[in-house]
Amino acid sequence: MWHCKHPPQDNTAADVERFLQHLNGQHADFFTADEPLFVARAPGRLDLMGGIADYSGSLVLEMPLAVATMAAVQIVSEPTITVCSTAASEVEGEPIISLPLTSLHAHGKTLGYREAHELLTAQPHQIWAAYIIGALVALQQEYGLSVEHGLRILVDCQVPIGKGVSSSAALEVAAMQAICAAYNFNIDARKLAILCQKVENLIVGAPCGVMDQMTASCGENNSLLALLCQPAELQDRVPLHDNIEIWGIDSGVRHAISGADYGSVRVGAFMGYRIIAKQQGFSVTRREQDYLAIEDPQWRGYLANISPSQWEMQYHTSIPVSLTGAAFLEQYEGSTDPVTHIDPLRVYPVQQPTAHPIYENHRVQLFRALLARPTLDELQLSLLGELMYQSHASYSACGLGSKGTDTLVELVREAGPAAQLYGAKITGGGSGGTVAILTQRGAEEQIQKIVEQYESQTGLKTTILHGSSPGAKAWGIINFVKA
Repeated sequence: MWHCKHPPQDNTAADVERFLQHLNGQHADFFTADEPLFVARAPGRLDLMGGIADYSGSLVLEMPLAVATMAAVQIVSEPTITVCSTAASEVEGEPIISLPLTSLHAHGKTLGYREAHELLTAQPHQIWAAYIIGALVALQQEYGLSVEHGLRILVDCQVPIGKGVSSSAALEVAAMQAICAAYNFNIDARKLAILCQKVENLIVGAPCGVMDQMTASCGENNSLLALLCQPAELQDRVPLHDNIEIWGIDSGVRHAISGADYGSVRVGAFMGYRIIAKQQGFSVTRREQDYLAIEDPQWRGYLANISPSQWEMQYHTSIPVSLTGAAFLEQYEGSTDPVTHIDPLRVYPVQQPTAHPIYENHRVQLFRALLARPTLDELQLSLLGELMYQSHASYSACGLGSKGTDTLVELVREAGPAAQLYGAKITGGGSGGTVAILTQRGAEEQIQKIVEQYESQTGLKTTILHGSSPGAKAWGIINFVKA
């Protein structure tokens, strides 16, 4: 029987107990008995404010959730990397994936990002393993990790998949934290998160920003992670007032950050920045394909550093509502985004994706300033809620809304302060997924009523997300041994 030498004494103890049940039950034969297990845990996140403005340099406010992914790693003698997921069936994946250790090398060299992407995403039913094995590739590439022995890795994901609460980042961070521990390889929380973003961008092929991985790695229990995404600067955590709570309601509409809507909005934002940079006369250097470097002494390459008043007075009318990729490339050559490519045949929204991070950064700054007050009265709670409603409307204007999330937000708005409900917005990459809700403490009954109304109107099943827990670095590493 596997057991935990020093079990946690907080609200994560149930996760450890559930994981042990997997190890001593259905997956009892997965690990060998003579080597210890290095176990890590990383939470999902609820994007309270900031969302898709992260790749444009915005401040974001993220809450690490109580639900999390756990990963156990064991170094073994056989020259094989074997990964197993208790949740593979939820993504129609094979539950166990094995690769020979030699797969991490090509032509006498460690596997590069492009080769890793081709190898690990070739089979649709095995793509989930790219988030885990990709950690080994990134550690080899960036830190020279020498992987000379096989590994067995078991993951248990309790973060709802496809719900916009960052199950992928939780998986990456938990796996990489456990792998680093197994190799006695120390990387600080911020660098680990940035490395996990590389896994998702360059190996999995999803053009996410960095806020998800930073929250999973660096988040603190019962606080909002404040991150200035320029590129990933941690600021003082934002404690939640005793009289408020943050809830998440899954709309039942599946979200995917790799989806075309998210990608086209991201491309449109970088198009807008490129157009503004050309108007300013900034110098440009072509790097490769449609990827450019721009010398920007004014905003340092980030749309979020443009103020709303500058946007309205100087740039708003000069940015087209939409633009074909071909027309943009002909006039502007490319963008400063290294993880997306511009399709000449596609029409991209430009004006609203450009405006969103400019206004969103301002909204997030105001939101944090209100939370910094010693107390929150009714007016301040209403102002916080209005900032969330504005953010939600801006998502929809970008094309990232959905009927389900719009319905949830409107149900919260209709119930309003009389029901202790103050604000709501879509989270993360949009296009479905979860809605974040700001309430007074003790609003569980009102949240349940919203869920019942929503399910009755739409016929969709929801999940309520509530509570917080520490990020992977604060949680640490636990060793499991066989008795």
